[in-house]
Amino acid sequence: MTLQFSLASTAPETADTACVVIGVYEQGVLTSAAARVDGAAEGLIKRQVESGDISGKAGSTSVLFAPAGVKAKRVLVVGLGAQKSFDAARFQKICIESTRALGRLPIADAMSWLSEVDVPGHDSAWRVRTAALAADHAAYRYTATFKPRDKPAQPELATMTLAGAPEAQIGLDQATAIAAGVRFARELANLPPNICNPAYIAEQAATFAEGRERVSCSVLDHVEMEKLGFGSLLAVGRGSANKPRLVVLNYRGGKDGDKPYALVGKGVTFDSGGISLKPGAGMEEMKFDMGGAAGVLGAFVAAVEMNLSLNLVCVVPAVENMPDGDSYRPSDVLTSLSGLTIEVLNTDAEGRLILCDALTWTARTFEPHTIIDAATLTGACVVALGKHATGLMSKHDDLATELLEAGEQTLDRAWRLPLWDDYQTQLDSGFADVANIGGKMAGAITAGCFLSRFTEDQRWAHLDIAGTAWDEGRKGLATGRPVALLAQWLIDRCEK
Repeated sequence: MTLQFSLASTAPETADTACVVIGVYEQGVLTSAAARVDGAAEGLIKRQVESGDISGKAGSTSVLFAPAGVKAKRVLVVGLGAQKSFDAARFQKICIESTRALGRLPIADAMSWLSEVDVPGHDSAWRVRTAALAADHAAYRYTATFKPRDKPAQPELATMTLAGAPEAQIGLDQATAIAAGVRFARELANLPPNICNPAYIAEQAATFAEGRERVSCSVLDHVEMEKLGFGSLLAVGRGSANKPRLVVLNYRGGKDGDKPYALVGKGVTFDSGGISLKPGAGMEEMKFDMGGAAGVLGAFVAAVEMNLSLNLVCVVPAVENMPDGDSYRPSDVLTSLSGLTIEVLNTDAEGRLILCDALTWTARTFEPHTIIDAATLTGACVVALGKHATGLMSKHDDLATELLEAGEQTLDRAWRLPLWDDYQTQLDSGFADVANIGGKMAGAITAGCFLSRFTEDQRWAHLDIAGTAWDEGRKGLATGRPVALLAQWLIDRCEK
């Protein structure tokens, strides 16, 4: 079920809803909405704070049932933490925790006043957008491959009204579009690889484009790519029965003749490592190795839903990397679409091999204004940055700054890593123009250096989302990152 949002401006104590959501800081400091509810309920919240039943600890929740003087059947009190250190990241956290608490209640609707809590440096449109996106993320449930449920015995949260003035509507509109893109990305990435293979990604892209006047989809199969010279990409897919696809979505929202922006996403629908076989433990998570593809497709969906006034192309090289008698091998030398030859030292460094051909083709075909690729590219990036920040690499300082600012704005944050020429020597090969790995040191950076060889004449940036695309563990879900970052970057391009 998709959570539906609306915007309203009304008094919390008179709101006709199943549950009112308000916030309380530590030390018993009430927000304005909490103070109004407390006044109507003759001091009930203050008494609960004094008794210790409401702590104000960040993310804590307490439910008051049918308080006298309040029209709503329930009041959910959410702890905001210390007021003096309240910031954007904590605001996002409390919006997530409040939605999780609402999901445990037998209610179909709620109205939240958290969107009116002051967040230093951010306006009401940002608060509404961030609150809606956080709530939608927390409300998401993966159900595609479960047995269909019987009709639930009690109501489930389906609609949420956010308190806000009319000028915040733009934030809600953006949130609705970005949330659609995030859900598209998460659903695609969460599907198992026996369903989500290269052909399935192509089908989903075509389905999205169908009936949309300014959107078109085209797909190159392995035969067409072989004729064009996609020697690097096709080598990766040789061991799989699921043949590669190059999926292309085109959105014409800008002026005729304007150069498009281009998003390219790594779409390895399952990565066994190939002949350089991965360890068995945790290999099931390699269905998420198409997280870059899911992310750029989700950002494309968001841009279309927002009707952004720009031209945009989204290119997804989709393959499956499997061991087989016809698989490519360590020591093979591949000829890429660019003409550069590549010595394969490890078949598990396959993402860069499909991206290099896709980047070359995108640059030649569309002559884009800017190319950004997103990929679950290296475990080294996870070691460097953990699960919180996306690795960002670019030789263009202005582009890197744009992306970093978009990440801060959306809390889908990135951290810039160097892409100095000093690292390029690690990719030297005695048998080809370049090796596909650079050794143990600086693995995320040398992967970026590899891609930079195929984007020398382009305004280009690389996002390594290996640490941020999904949550760890057997029950970990796709996060939908970096949809929000890319969507904000595209919004910003329209405002220039």
